[in-house]
Amino acid sequence: MPKNKPPVTGKYIDPLVDFAFKKIFGSEPNKDLLIAFLNEVFRGRKHIIDLTYNKNEHPGDLKDEGAAIFDLLCTGDKGEQFLIEVQRGRQGYFKERALFYTSRLISDQAPKGNRSAWAYNIAEVYLIALLEDFTLENSPANTYLHDICLCNRDTGEIFYHKLGYTYIELSRFVKTETELETDLDRWLYVLKNMSRFEKIPVYLRKPIFEKLFSIAEYTNLTKEEKVMYDSSLKYKWDNKNVLDYALKEAREEEQIKIIKNLIVQLGLSDEQAAGITEVSVDLVKKIRAGLNKQ
Repeated sequence: MPKNKPPVTGKYIDPLVDFAFKKIFGSEPNKDLLIAFLNEVFRGRKHIIDLTYNKNEHPGDLKDEGAAIFDLLCTGDKGEQFLIEVQRGRQGYFKERALFYTSRLISDQAPKGNRSAWAYNIAEVYLIALLEDFTLENSPANTYLHDICLCNRDTGEIFYHKLGYTYIELSRFVKTETELETDLDRWLYVLKNMSRFEKIPVYLRKPIFEKLFSIAEYTNLTKEEKVMYDSSLKYKWDNKNVLDYALKEAREEEQIKIIKNLIVQLGLSDEQAAGITEVSVDLVKKIRAGLNKQ
């Protein structure tokens, strides 16, 4: 398997790297950044004034059950809970995992005793997931933001407004600088491209973004933070390299399967099969030779 080159650090850190994301959005002095970002994500449906950070490790209900580790978990000024995650690669049962996590947050609200007095007065729970390198299954190709809630299937009317899932597919956010219209556009553009900037652009000259860029400047990190960031960045690159290699292998296997079918089922010549699949004639000849040996 090919090895990645060591990470090259630019002027600004990559906010989607685990260490960087938590440094920028997960510390008390910087919570105004997270508040500003979340308010844009909710697009006027909610207005968060303050946040309290919670422990990001959620213990299991059973002795042998592992803990759930959240990227960020915080509580709003009205008691609502926000779970913010960065998801880099596709995972099995991704939607189910999101449901499980939010269900945990809901069930934990139940008091140990006197539940009748509590009367199931559940606080709002929201999950916001930034999907970096993959998209949701069967999601429209022209949509990058998915606002999911419980609704009436026939009428579309919201059935329960205190539970929501927002999925942002960053790979499908392809707006250019001149196409940025809202602050949410600007946030998403920065999250994708900050590590490529050499200075803060004019169109981001707002106090909240100026603070973001100041915090994200690599030279402003302590020595220990630089070590942690570099390690986190290398881990991200290594994982991406493994994923890219696996996808390449899968594509090649599928390509070989198609070429075999063109040879065996349709009886095409080497040149014809190579032209259809856009590979070299030599590769088709090797595949044909392998079939003849079988």
